[in-house]
Amino acid sequence: MGNKFICMKKKDGKDVGSKSKRRSQRKMAAEEELLHRQALSMALNQHQLLQRFDGSMSRRIGSTSARFGSTSSRRVTVSDPFSNGKQVPEFIENLNTKKVVLVHGAGFGAWCWYKSIALLEEVGLLPIALDLMGSGIDQTNPNSITTLADYAKPLIDYLHNLPENEQVILVGHSCGGASISYALECYPKKISKAIFLCGTMVADGQKPFDVFAEELGSVESFMQESQLLMYGNGKDNPPTSLMLEKQQMKGLYFNQSPDKDIALARVSMRPIPLGPIMEKLSLSPENYGSSRRFYIQTLEDLALSPDVQEKLVRENPPEGVFKIKGSDHCPFFSKPQSLHKILLEIAQIP
Repeated sequence: MGNKFICMKKKDGKDVGSKSKRRSQRKMAAEEELLHRQALSMALNQHQLLQRFDGSMSRRIGSTSARFGSTSSRRVTVSDPFSNGKQVPEFIENLNTKKVVLVHGAGFGAWCWYKSIALLEEVGLLPIALDLMGSGIDQTNPNSITTLADYAKPLIDYLHNLPENEQVILVGHSCGGASISYALECYPKKISKAIFLCGTMVADGQKPFDVFAEELGSVESFMQESQLLMYGNGKDNPPTSLMLEKQQMKGLYFNQSPDKDIALARVSMRPIPLGPIMEKLSLSPENYGSSRRFYIQTLEDLALSPDVQEKLVRENPPEGVFKIKGSDHCPFFSKPQSLHKILLEIAQIP
């Protein structure tokens, strides 16, 4: 009887442990499902907002203003949250350029700027977020995009249609740095400042992929070994795009970002066309070289390490360098207030 009792006790303990584990798993699954529902709702709201404004553009309203102290430091580290958001800055009224065009990185879309759009609008600037080709709500198949010219066409079209006497500030995140570099080459006189946000600030003759080569290896080894590649034209042809797995997204891009924003990204990110990031840029001293460039470094970045960002700045020096402490690769999620503060500081540099 004693042995039988002991055996039954062990079995009961195991059952209790299993039930507790199952309850914990169910709770985690329920929380994950709630996050995904919230993210999907946010994505749908962003989709509806974008459809209201020229198809691929987000809100571009600027009404309320705020006072904000001016600094002109060319190398700044930001760690404190932005404050005094309700006061009105006098400098906004005197700015020649109030339009800020937000250009997302590879796999993202205009949706990723939703926090930045709200913050910039509050101080009276005019943020404009674009979906590049095959991104966000643009219906183009990413596997069909083979050149940077195709990928950046919405940005180039916007600049082309801008009146000759108007200028904008460009902000390019991650691989969006290549898109704004291309734009600087095409329309340098329509761009007052170009801001590379942990971006691929390449030099003439470089590919955006080269920036990540230290961590990903050569193009050849990446093409042979990567499990992330997609073959839109069949396995017998070269790969056409890549897509990160959900856990890889969190580890590389969102190591400091809120869970709700990670969930939003998981339901909104799309495959990354390979052609544009494998293309060498042709950048001239007369166009790209005459532009005013600024760089924002992210100091907790696991996708584009601070060392790589520092190397980009050293090899292709911009006019000013700013740093965000505690930010991962997506400061518009992890440190939106700090990013907002820096954008305002750059906007007011004469």
